[in-house]
Amino acid sequence: MADWDSLWINANLATMMPGPDAYGAIADGAIAARDGRIAWLGAMTALPPNAARKTARVHDAGGRWITPGLIDCHTHLVFGGDRAGEFALRLEGASYAEIARAGGGIRATVAATRAASEQELLRTGGERLDRLCADGATTVEIKSGYGLDITTEIKSLRVARRLADGRPVAVVTTFLGAHTVPPEYEGRADAYIDLVCDEMLPQIAAEGLADAVDAFCEGIGFSPTQTARLFEAAKARELPLKLHADQLSDLGGAALAARFGALSADHLEHTSADGVAAMAAAGTVAVLLPGAYYTLSESHPPPVAALRERGVAMAVASDCNPGSSPALSLQLMLNMACTLFRLTPEEALAGLTRNAARALGLAYDRGTLAPGLQADLAL
Repeated sequence: MADWDSLWINANLATMMPGPDAYGAIADGAIAARDGRIAWLGAMTALPPNAARKTARVHDAGGRWITPGLIDCHTHLVFGGDRAGEFALRLEGASYAEIARAGGGIRATVAATRAASEQELLRTGGERLDRLCADGATTVEIKSGYGLDITTEIKSLRVARRLADGRPVAVVTTFLGAHTVPPEYEGRADAYIDLVCDEMLPQIAAEGLADAVDAFCEGIGFSPTQTARLFEAAKARELPLKLHADQLSDLGGAALAARFGALSADHLEHTSADGVAAMAAAGTVAVLLPGAYYTLSESHPPPVAALRERGVAMAVASDCNPGSSPALSLQLMLNMACTLFRLTPEEALAGLTRNAARALGLAYDRGTLAPGLQADLAL
């Protein structure tokens, strides 16, 4: 009987384990898996005798690099329609906020998503997920937030759960009911937050459809006070928290996320020094989203130097969505994180592996290469 199910030989391993060696690299190495978990890794010279003959499947990597499977920790993959026309509006000078206030933006996608059937959302969401997988993703977070009513929010989360079926990927779901105020609640944001907290969240939690709760804390989204109400309700149900924070302005979103012990605060283009300090103290991960920064032609990058100085873990994600980041390449996000935000290549790769796992509360199980962890590999 084989000792291992699979063995990759003649590989360079980027284990992404913290330490003195860049990338946690093992040159001319090998890695073995058994029952879906890493069973052994090390230098080829340390490979146990007769290991290849005792393994069911042996793969020769031919000197290529093996990294942990890439983790996209912030996406909006399930949606109806498209918003390609907004690209032309932005080129003509319209801002993201102006488009949203004119009925475009998130609300336009809400209308299309409410109208789409579950089968249509499964088809289009699956096409997007397949492209991420082809680029190296083995874990993908998918948010709701394009329904903004209980029926469509539940439909979207059920679709997100089903997208993992038959695919070599794990899907993590996040309830983003507080994405924006829907048209039927125009001018009544507090009443809508009542609906989210008192009706949507309890049913979604009871059905086990969400692994975390998120909100858009912004002038065109929800105030810190409204966001805090939702976070209190989520914590009462022991659901982890995430936050779209300080993307367009500094409302203190990063500090708010840290105060509630959120797993991550995402975007952060306008986060203050106080917000960075709060995140460092709380261990909240900074999720950087260069695709949205690029698409919206932003000029105020996240405070990467301050995050680095304070030791805040920095993750990188695609933010795939129909309006501000229609991006489905994690390798492109690696490049953008370096060219737009000045991350080092090692920081960028850590952002799509080790730190992305932290941003989802999964660092105990994936994001690095080590015995006992999931055998999620990218060649």
